[in-house]
Parts: sequence; C-alpha cells; structure tokens
Amino acid sequence: MIQYLVRFGSFGTLYRCHTPDPVGYARGQRVICRTPRGTEIGVVTAVIDPVVQENDSTENTAAVDVEGRIIRRTTTEDELLVDRLEKHRVQAVVRCQAMLAAAGSDATLLEVDPLFDGRTLLFFFLGPVGDEVQALTDELTAEYERNVRSKHFAKLLAEGCGPGCGTDEKAGGGCSGGCAVCVVAAACARPA
Repeated sequence: MIQYLVRFGSFGTLYRCHTPDPVGYARGQRVICRTPRGTEIGVVTAVIDPVVQENDSTENTAAVDVEGRIIRRTTTEDELLVDRLEKHRVQAVVRCQAMLAAAGSDATLLEVDPLFDGRTLLFFFLGPVGDEVQALTDELTAEYERNVRSKHFAKLLAEGCGPGCGTDEKAGGGCSGGCAVCVVAAACARPA
C-alpha cells in the first residue's frame, strides 16, 4: 500500500494518506481524499518512503495523522465545483465577521475551510468561542448548505445521478465515468 503526505485546508494540515491502487501521485497534484475531517481536496506533498513506513518513530509522525485515504485525482468537473465552494466560502467569511461584530463577540475569525462534500464548514477562531459563536456558526453552515445546494450534492454522492448516467442496476449498473459525482460516490462507498 502506497502512502503519501497530503496537505489540506488553509493552515496546511498534513495527513498520511494511503491508496491501495497502484496509481502514482506526483508532488503538487490535487487529489480527493477521505480524512478524519471528511471528504476534501488536498495537495500531495510527498511520497512516504517504504523504509520510513516500517521504521516509524514518534518524531516522524508528531504532526502527521495516519488516517487518510486518497480516492482519486481531481477532475475538471471537481475543480469547477471547488470554484463554486470557494465563492460561497468567501461569502461565509464576510457574513461570519459581520455577525460576530453585530453580536459584540471577542472571537476573531481566522479562516473558514469548506470540505468537498459541500455541507461541512470548518471555522477557525482566535479567542474565546462560546455558545453564542457556536450558534452563529451553525446558522452560517445552514445558510452555506442552502447556497451550494449541498443536500442535493450529498444525495448524489450517496446515490449517484440515477438512470440517466448509468447507475441504474436494471440498465447494466455502474456509471460510465462521465459523471464526476458518480465517480466520487463510487470511491466514497469503498471502505477506507
């Protein structure tokens, strides 16, 4: 099993991601991964040397979790979806900052990371984060979901696009690969 260090999010969180596929991934390549945070886009930073994998010490793994799986490379369709998520992420940042100011909160929003599933936002704050801030972020997450139609996207991830794209079992089953959502759905259904 090949392992890679993959960087995620605004703060460059590293996860050790494996892939059972013999497909090679190059440094700098964008990939879709399943991590403890969810399904997200990452950038391959390095291949982990098999010798290092066998002789792992706490020094080598201090900043690296060993809980990710590379699903596949990103496609053109994925990049279009990421652009849409980014547009709504920027709106979420501006809206959150305005809501915090209106509430008189001492919390300072550092960044918001949307995950590829279109329904998860990770908020990073500097300062105290109490129940009031949690309520604001819950409201923003619900608003974000409505804006990106993530429930529809999540359903597509779980079920595929339906009979029109080849997912119908009666029609031979399996997507032809032309639908990026079906490709993600199939990959997400595989165990980690």
